[in-house]
Amino acid sequence: MPAPDVAALLAQLERSEPDVAELARVAVEWLAGGEALETISQFDVCEFLWYTLPIKVPGDQATIARALGRLLGLAGMERYAALCDSPATTRILLTYAREGEEAGAAAYHRELEATGVLPPDIAELSWSSIMGPEELGAHVACAAALELAIVTGDPVDREELTRRWLTAPRAELGGDCWLHRVHGERLNRWVLGRGSARRELAQPFEVRLHAPIAAPDEPHLEPLRWLLGLARTGVRLTERLNVGRAVATEAADRFGWGNRTRSGVVRGEADVPALTELRQIAVHELGALRRSGRRLVLTTTGRNLLDDRAAMWEAAAPTLLVAAPGEHDFEVSIRESALMILVDRDVVRDDDLRDRVAEVVNGEGWRATDGGRVGGADLIGPLARLRHRLDALGLGAAAHRPEAADAPPWRLTDAGRRAALAALRAQALRPRQYAGLG
Repeated sequence: MPAPDVAALLAQLERSEPDVAELARVAVEWLAGGEALETISQFDVCEFLWYTLPIKVPGDQATIARALGRLLGLAGMERYAALCDSPATTRILLTYAREGEEAGAAAYHRELEATGVLPPDIAELSWSSIMGPEELGAHVACAAALELAIVTGDPVDREELTRRWLTAPRAELGGDCWLHRVHGERLNRWVLGRGSARRELAQPFEVRLHAPIAAPDEPHLEPLRWLLGLARTGVRLTERLNVGRAVATEAADRFGWGNRTRSGVVRGEADVPALTELRQIAVHELGALRRSGRRLVLTTTGRNLLDDRAAMWEAAAPTLLVAAPGEHDFEVSIRESALMILVDRDVVRDDDLRDRVAEVVNGEGWRATDGGRVGGADLIGPLARLRHRLDALGLGAAAHRPEAADAPPWRLTDAGRRAALAALRAQALRPRQYAGLG
């Protein structure tokens, strides 16, 4: 049975409690936005009471909450009415008043999580804190599905229900699913980016990145497999906790990783930058290795990656664009632009790549530390890290030249092209967050 008309409910309340009716009108306008009451969900009510009301609605907020409860009670929505005068609402409103917005918002998120109606992150999708229309529609729909499952009293696996809701074809979407809609929205947002040069470069990738990038059939990520394999029995570290000379020498010889010494002799990990980068990937980004005393040992995650080639590809390829500690969007944008340039070209001279990347990032509005245009010097660090990453994962085909020679040209292997696309896709589909949120 449809919920009663809001205007009729307010008129009824006006006759009996005129002061309450006016506060209820304010509250329901914020809550429903002119839509019928039957369109609201528990998530909507909680968001209003625990976030919108204390931050955006002036007045005695506890009294406004109780007035909304009276209106919802008249509408026969007892569960929602109970939330308006619940201990949780009282506690959260007091937290905002006494401890400020940050503490209040944290209390709101904790209480919302406890309700069970908040759609969780799943492997296929991490929710944004800044949602576009498609993602917001998916989030609201999932929240309503979770609420219905809880109300029926059946055991609820929130992750499985959210995954099923996002991936099932839906008639109201013309046979499409919510996950495709959200991915399409995020890809479009990423392509539009900032600046005409960036948009022109990214436009051809919108269709190419819609589906996951499969791992190549031929052997790939061999350096990572090698290091994880060594760690089954432990990789010895020096007193300074670097990889020892024997392993560094083997890495340089096995994978053609040049060293920086004039003598041509590898003295340790510091002479093989790609090995340091590989260790960073394996330990800090994949969680595949950990340090135990003076040894690197394989974790459970590392064992699983060694046993599952598809899982290793899915985890490792996106690390080409993972920000290093202390890095910002500027450095990631440089590497992102470089991968888009490299992915469809056979060989690219280093100075040509720098010129093209500088054109793109300047067009995006980035500026050098002195406020001027981004130049070659600003690109050295981020591009060097990209080259080391490509080497570390066995994805770059260019051999290193002696230090005094010109920088070698850039060239991706076939696996490197696929990995570049996988990294770009992960970058495009990442959730949008407010500054300071992970």
